[in-house]
This record gives sequence, structure tokens and C-alpha cells, in this order.
Amino acid sequence: MEQALYHPEHGYYSSGRASIGRDGDYFTNVSVGATFAQLFARQFAEIWNAMSRACDFVLVEQGAQNGQFARDLLQSIRDDAPDLFASMRYRIIEPCASLQNRQQETLVEFHEKVSWGPSIAVLAPFEGIHFSNELLDAFPVYLISSQDGSPWTERCVVIVNDEFTLIEQPIVDAALHAHVAKLPLRSGVYETEVSLAVPRWIHDLSRKLTRGFVIAVDYGFPRHRFYVEDRTTGTLQVRAQHQLLQSPFVRVGLSDITAHVEWTSLAEEAEASGFLLHGLTDQHHFLTGILAGSPDFLEKSSTKTRRELQTLLHPELLGRSFQVLALGKEIDRSPPLSGFKFAKDPRSDLGLAALDKIKDASTE
Repeated sequence: MEQALYHPEHGYYSSGRASIGRDGDYFTNVSVGATFAQLFARQFAEIWNAMSRACDFVLVEQGAQNGQFARDLLQSIRDDAPDLFASMRYRIIEPCASLQNRQQETLVEFHEKVSWGPSIAVLAPFEGIHFSNELLDAFPVYLISSQDGSPWTERCVVIVNDEFTLIEQPIVDAALHAHVAKLPLRSGVYETEVSLAVPRWIHDLSRKLTRGFVIAVDYGFPRHRFYVEDRTTGTLQVRAQHQLLQSPFVRVGLSDITAHVEWTSLAEEAEASGFLLHGLTDQHHFLTGILAGSPDFLEKSSTKTRRELQTLLHPELLGRSFQVLALGKEIDRSPPLSGFKFAKDPRSDLGLAALDKIKDASTE
């Protein structure tokens, strides 16, 4: 998965072949129009005010694709929150040269405000926000399987007769072995995924963000729903031209490969790394919360904006497909961010409250 997506020459993303929108391979929130970024601009402005209007406020975006979200966001902040615009810097994490070139073209009017870096490792410690939209689902995953309650094995890629295929092997990676020890064994044939890259990512980010928020938009499940018994073939998806392909070995380097985010493991690593869980809710409720605190947005909205809102909010379109996670550092959880005004308790939704009770009982 890592080679198919990120190989410098042949990878789907790094080669510049990734195509988003109606005429591309898949559709995102950003593809809908500027409304998505405009609403996040309001949430970011609220965060800036809660952080005492920090004079060196850094917005970091990772997974910026063609730069459209950054452009829409910066235009909105410049027009509606000029004080924040004057105080902020925009930093894009982008390891792929072809994508960085595309982003620079998109953001030419903001060239004095935006800078680039190839990885989190090169970031200077900062106060502000790290934002991502559909970043984590494209992190490489391990395939694991079990049959009739037998121990988990890893499904590995090999070449047979000049073709890719999968074989079963014992798990030898220590971190993967420790992770699968938490998972319930399932009856019948059961295949699923494990991401070790996502927990490592939040651990690395915790070393750079000194105060502020990590906000991630993506699709996924809490652990108890990710590994539910009837999800026997996991969540891995291969997509090209808005069609689901049957195998990751079809159109290698020419198609997108993703897996849903397992939110519970991310939250556990985040808390172990010094973050507080501020919220997790679906996109419908998150954007509705922002709108509830911004009545002027709807009053001034055009017909086009209202159509975009319908796509972003409707439960059968994008409203329930995506979730929004917020992790804070050195930030009080009260009052909650506007986006979580209508959200449920995230610890209960992620199964962390039940784990807390188990831990408390074991220490008594």
C-alpha cells in the first residue's frame, strides 16, 4: 500500500496522478465547494480567540492535495477575520514534489503567508492547529486474518508467476503482535486491517504542537464497531474513476487505496502522548454546531452555498460518512468547541469510558 500510493515515481499520490472531483477518482468535502473551508474558518477563528488571540498562530495542514482547501480557508479568514489573518502563518506538510508544485500554483496569491515542509519531523514547535481532511485513511495498513478462532496471521504480498498475490504468514512484527492481542478472535474466516502508522503519527505530532488542537476529518469506526463480528472482509477499498475495484492489485499506482480509521486506538495513543480528547462526532452534527453559532452565515448564503451545505450535511450524502475528531493540548475542554455543541460524549462512543472502569477496578 505504501509503495502503490507513495513511491516517488510510480505512486498514485506522489506521481501526481491522484485526481479528485466529479471528473476524478473520488469525491471529497473540498470538492463540494468553498463552503466546507468557510465553516472551518469560523471554527478556527473561535479557537484563536480561545487561545487569547495568539500573535504567532500557526495553521498546519497535512494532506492538502491540490491546495483548494487552503485557498478557500485563507480567502475566508482574510475577508471575515482580518486580525486572525494578520497573526497567522500557514504551513503545509507535503513530501511529494508534484503535489507541492500544484499547491503553490493554487496558492500563488498567498505566497507570503504559506510555507512548505516535507514531514512533521521538520516542523518547529508551534501553537495553533493541525488540520487534515482524508489523510489518515490513506496511511498504510497491515492485513490480518483469522479462521475459526485461530491466532491472527498476517497477509503478505508476494509475486507468483509475475503476478501479485497474498499469502498467510505468522505475525513477526512486535508492535503488530501487541496490537492484535487486544482484538477478539472471531469465528469463521475473518479478515481486517490494523494501522500502526496512525498512532505513530499522533505521537510524532505531540512533540511539535505545544498548545492548540489537532482536528482530523475522516471516515472510520470506534474499535468495537471496526472489528464487529459481521465485518468479515474489513474496510480496505480500492477506487478509480468513482468505481470500487475488486483488488489492490488492479491498476496498481493508478488507483486510490484506503482503509477506515480505527478511532479508539488513535485516541488512546493521543491521550498517552499528552492530548485531551475534546470531541468526536459526525460531520452533520459538527457543521450544524458551527452554523448554530453563526446565524449570519445562513442569512448571507447564496443558492450555491445552500446546495453545498445540503451535500455536506445530508445524512445520505456526506453528513454521516465523515467524522470530525478534535484533540487538544493545554486547552480547557469547557466550553466545548462550537462544532461539538450537539455531540455525544466521545469517551463513551469510543469505548474509552468502559476501559476506564476496567482500569479503575483493577487498581482497587
